[in-house]
Amino acid sequence: MLSNKLSNYQIILASGSPRRQRFFKELDIDFVIKVKSINEVYPTNLKKSEITDYLSKLKASAFKNISENEIVITSDTIVWFNGKAIEKPRNKKEAFKMIRSFSNGMHTVFTSVTFTGKNFQKTINDSTKVWFNKLTDEEISYYINTYQPFDKAGAYGIQEWLGYIGIYKIEGSFFNVMGLPTHKVYQTLLTIEN
Repeated sequence: MLSNKLSNYQIILASGSPRRQRFFKELDIDFVIKVKSINEVYPTNLKKSEITDYLSKLKASAFKNISENEIVITSDTIVWFNGKAIEKPRNKKEAFKMIRSFSNGMHTVFTSVTFTGKNFQKTINDSTKVWFNKLTDEEISYYINTYQPFDKAGAYGIQEWLGYIGIYKIEGSFFNVMGLPTHKVYQTLLTIEN
């Protein structure tokens, strides 16, 4: 359905995330992957979706000279917990600390997606609340050692073992926690004018 709507466009997915790439395939969107590295630094006064909005636009700014028929899609996800942004862990120790802090509590996942064309830019965002059971240190260590979640904001994947055993409730989009609010991406792409 979207492939017909977007047949005049070249969709560029600027993400190295295998999960986002899979979502685009499963949404039946034809796309190419182009990733440009940027320094993901944001002003310290930003909070929640302000951070992900800023970073998804910053990623889009790396693309110069977008042609008439191109749409560049950039995205960013953070976990918001105890008044601060939790990003990707750098090592096992950080991953352990992150997951342990989420144990027996609630945090919020924010994702922003920016759509950039030659003459337009639109940013959308979504948030999902996630509740964790109380986790043992053994469960956390097993997950980190087995799944190596170092490419994930908050050091976990809701679609993996830890999500199966540790998450008892979410409020909002499941897919947003995986890194893409697919329902909002679909609706936004439907509004693109041919």
